[in-house]
Amino acid sequence: MKLTVFGATGGIGRQLITQGLAAGHEITAVARRDTGDLGCEVVVAELADHDAIAGAVAGRDAVLSALGPRGTGPTSVQADGARAEVAAMLATGVRRIVSVDAAGRVADAGDSLLMRAVAKPLVQRVLRHGFADLAEAERVLRDSGLDWTLVAPPRLTDGGHRPYRTVVDRNVRGGRTLSRADVAHAILRVVGDPATVHRRVNIAY
Repeated sequence: MKLTVFGATGGIGRQLITQGLAAGHEITAVARRDTGDLGCEVVVAELADHDAIAGAVAGRDAVLSALGPRGTGPTSVQADGARAEVAAMLATGVRRIVSVDAAGRVADAGDSLLMRAVAKPLVQRVLRHGFADLAEAERVLRDSGLDWTLVAPPRLTDGGHRPYRTVVDRNVRGGRTLSRADVAHAILRVVGDPATVHRRVNIAY
């Protein structure tokens, strides 16, 4: 597949490039600054540079968004990214997008009492700015009319590949962590899976 990766210089983005190239995909990376050789075509552009973003997306089979904030303060990077990605896709006729979300953001009927009453409220309070940004990004994707999928991991680590579990539209019971390498692996798995369109794929060990 021909894929465009946003957030290409972050931990998940670099894994998407490495694993995607190893799997035979043609990768275009979008980065805010020149970061040296990523092993693929790199488009250096700000999210507000609509022409450059559209050029990076045109003719691709799918967009993979691994954008994420730095720190826990106010942010709009994921919502801004979703708007830029959607605008470029609508302008160029590309329909498929897979975007990174977060497992702790959404309540689930299957959560334990401890999770619902203590753990999730604490996480949601600490990460409220990032979660609000993700919620707005999700709204943008849902309203876009595009073929979107959200991939929602729990707390990220820098470990290697391990077997992981996926659950569609529900949280993974007991799952607390996932490596960035396995988030990328899951994204590359679902991008070609039509059963995940308009769904939230939760992943964890």
